[in-house]
Amino acid sequence: MVKRSWIFVAVMAGIALLFTAGPLVAGKMPDTIKMENKAYKKHKKGIVVFAHKKHSEDYAKKAPDLYKNGCGECHHDDKGKPLTNLKDGDPVKSCIECHKKPGERPKGKNAPKLSKKQRLEYHAEALHYNCKGCHKLYNKKFKTKAAPTTCAKCHKKKKK
Repeated sequence: MVKRSWIFVAVMAGIALLFTAGPLVAGKMPDTIKMENKAYKKHKKGIVVFAHKKHSEDYAKKAPDLYKNGCGECHHDDKGKPLTNLKDGDPVKSCIECHKKPGERPKGKNAPKLSKKQRLEYHAEALHYNCKGCHKLYNKKFKTKAAPTTCAKCHKKKKK
C-alpha cells in the first residue's frame, strides 16, 4: 500500500512538473535581440540591437495597419507567406537558415543583375529589405523620420 502511494505521488509530481516547466522551456522572447551571426567572419559595421518588444508591442499598437500580419511582418515561411499565428515563445528559425548567403548582394558596375528572389538569398539584403521597407512606411504614415533608413542609424559605431 505504501509503495502504491509513493508511485502515485511521483506520477503526480511529474505531471505537475510538466505543466509548470513547459513555459520555462519554451521561454519568452527577449526585449532586445543582438543581430550578431557567426556566418559573418567579421562584421564590418556595428551590430544592430533589434528592439523586439518595442516593435511587437508598442509599434504594433501605434500602427496596427502596418502590423496587420502580427509576427508575420518579419517571420515568414519558405514561400514568403507571413506566419500570423505565432505567439511569444514559439520557436522560429533564424533568418540565416533560409537567407544563407552572408552579407549583401554584389554591387557596382560589373555586378550581375539579380532577381528579387536571388537578392533575398543574401542575409543582409533580406533583413534590409524587410526593415527599411517597414521603416519607410512608418515614416510616411506619421510624417516623420523617426524610423531609421540609413546604415549608421541602426549599425551604431563599434566601440574600440
